[in-house]
Amino acid sequence: MPSINKVILLGHVGKDPDVRYVDQGVAVAQVRLATSERGYTLPGGTQVPERTEWHNIIFWRQLAETVEKYVHKGDFIYVEGKIQSRSYEDKQGITRYVTEIWADQLKFFGSSRQNEEAAQPQRD
Repeated sequence: MPSINKVILLGHVGKDPDVRYVDQGVAVAQVRLATSERGYTLPGGTQVPERTEWHNIIFWRQLAETVEKYVHKGDFIYVEGKIQSRSYEDKQGITRYVTEIWADQLKFFGSSRQNEEAAQPQRD
């Protein structure tokens, strides 16, 4: 039976994308995306605080170029992709592990920039 590796995230961009170009001008963009779960109160009165998870999102090629042009800190975006894990050795020789989301879809759900534009008077 086949398996599925699919991730869907909807959250806020934590900082402007980090974009670089690798072999033969291929664009790669990395975005930090925050997703949050609201806090709540248990029946016994115990308070469970809001919890925020930070995700490393990787975009390639044309999607990375779109991210470079249009994605900014504070934007609210929808991402679909798959989980990729890797390890590397840092400068001290310690093995580090990284989990990333390799995105294959991106949708915009409003941003501080779009909200500012919407608030501007329309010109005829």
